[in-house]
Amino acid sequence: MKQLSLLSIILLFTNSVLLGQNNTSEVVNLLKEEMTENNIPGLQVAVIQNNKLVFSEVLGLANVQFSIKAETHTIFSINSISKIFAATAAMQLVEDGKLNIAHPISNYLEGLPDTWRKVTITQLLSHTSGLPDIEGTSSGDLVGGKAMETAWVKVQKMPLQFEAGEQFSYNATNYLLLEKVIEKLSGLNYETFVKQKQFDVANMEKTFYGDNSFEVVPNRCPTYSFYVFDKEADDYVLKEDLMEVREEFPVKTDAGVFSTAEEAAKWVMVLQSGKLLSQKSIDTMWKPVPLNNGQYDGFGGLLNAYAFGWPVIKREQHPAISAFGGGRASLTIYPEDDLAIIVFTNLSGLPTFEIVEKISKFYLD
Repeated sequence: MKQLSLLSIILLFTNSVLLGQNNTSEVVNLLKEEMTENNIPGLQVAVIQNNKLVFSEVLGLANVQFSIKAETHTIFSINSISKIFAATAAMQLVEDGKLNIAHPISNYLEGLPDTWRKVTITQLLSHTSGLPDIEGTSSGDLVGGKAMETAWVKVQKMPLQFEAGEQFSYNATNYLLLEKVIEKLSGLNYETFVKQKQFDVANMEKTFYGDNSFEVVPNRCPTYSFYVFDKEADDYVLKEDLMEVREEFPVKTDAGVFSTAEEAAKWVMVLQSGKLLSQKSIDTMWKPVPLNNGQYDGFGGLLNAYAFGWPVIKREQHPAISAFGGGRASLTIYPEDDLAIIVFTNLSGLPTFEIVEKISKFYLD
């Protein structure tokens, strides 16, 4: 399907819920403009203010092939936003007295390479460990191109990227090790631990972990993209045609959660109500982690620092933490403003955190 034909159907379906705000039409108009400009098939938006859901919006199509409109119960892939659940799980173990984030991983896991042993839990959480990446290609495939067991053996033989704490380098090995630590200390399968300690507490009945994006799951929408991976270029290239994205999620602490904007809003409200973590632990989790030289690093642009599983928008006015997944989903919290905004789309390759920033202007002083 060409971009122009997609634009002709993108705004046919709208499902909007207003909960006590006067600027609904302005926000909806902004979203429609973003969808038109970026050729987004469908999206969900939720806004939490003073820890209450004040705005929920659904626009466009969940499934382009069959012109199925998006609904509040449509389930989206949120990719790397999954890391915030891993960070919360780690902090829950800290509160239980089972984990110390300042300790090296060798205090909790045996048989690691000597060069890995001094890396701390904090450095895993903040992607400053310098460990080699088990997802070692531009396409995100596991090193060796085979199963997890093969990749795990191979990655332990690879050299460090840099000395721990010297740089920021986003990679899945950090969160695979966190998964192993969480399972060992909790005595539970990682997915079970998160479901019991977070999803069930927030009554997130539609949220789940998936192994890939092509399992048959009711109400789950496909993810689309105008980019395709070119093996010769070892990079993604822009195409004219819209394509369906196929993904696998071997590291559940790193990615693999599927959810809705309203269910994610439940999690935010439960977190901020103190039902998952104390405020002290939340503050620790959201605090940007400096490098050894005292500077901060992150993805760049707005996302100029990184905390525990959360990219950070570090600035004087309206600082924020902004979880970002798959170039299609964002969950941004403005702690000083009692505001949180969630944008889930089914189009990969978008700076959705920038859309969130535009929405925030309708709610921030």
